Amino acid sequence: MLAEQLREQIIEVATPLFLTEGYGATSIEAVAKGARMSKRTVYSRFRDKAELFGAVVHRLVERLRPPNVPAEHFFEGASLEPILQRLAQLILRAALSPPALALHRVIVAEAMRFPELAAAVNQEGARREAIRRIAALLEGEAQAGRLGLTNAEFAAEQFLHMLVAGPQRRALGLGTPMTAAELDAWARDAVDLFLNGCRGTVRR
Repeated sequence: MLAEQLREQIIEVATPLFLTEGYGATSIEAVAKGARMSKRTVYSRFRDKAELFGAVVHRLVERLRPPNVPAEHFFEGASLEPILQRLAQLILRAALSPPALALHRVIVAEAMRFPELAAAVNQEGARREAIRRIAALLEGEAQAGRLGLTNAEFAAEQFLHMLVAGPQRRALGLGTPMTAAELDAWARDAVDLFLNGCRGTVRR
C-alpha cells in the first residue's frame, strides 16, 4: 500500500511539472523535491525520466475517459454511423481537454530532442486500442459489402486524424478555437465524409 501511495504521489507531482516546464526542463531532482522525498525513492519506483513520463501519459489518458462507463458501451449499436458519431464526440472532448492539449504541446516541442519521450507516448495503448476497435467495426461492414476497404486499420487511423487534427490545431492557437456547437457539427460532418468516402468505393 505504501509503495503504491508513493508511486501515486510521484506521478501527481510530476504531471504539472512535465506539462508546464516541459520534458527537458523537468528533472528527477525537481520531482523528488516537489514530492518531498529523495531521488533514490523516485528511482526505486521509476527506472528513469522516460518511464515516469510514460506513467504520467497513461494517467492523463485514463482520466480523459468518462468515469463509470465501460469502454464497450461506446462501441455498442446496431449500425456503424451512430457508433462513429458517439465515438467522435467522445474523442474530440478528450483530445481538446486542457491536459491533452498541454501534453500535445510538450510532445511536439520536444520529441525531436528526446526520442525517449516519443517512445514513452507510443507505448500508451489507448490510441492503438481505439484504432483496433474502430478497424474491427469497419472490417465487419466491409465483409458485409457495405463498405469498400482494403485496409481497415489504415482507414481507422485516417478517421481519427481527420476528426482531431483541425480542431486541435485551432485549440492550440493556430486559428480561432471552435465552439461547442461547431465541434458537434464538425464531428457529424467528419463521420459523414468518412463513411461516404468508404461507401463510394464499394463495388456494385
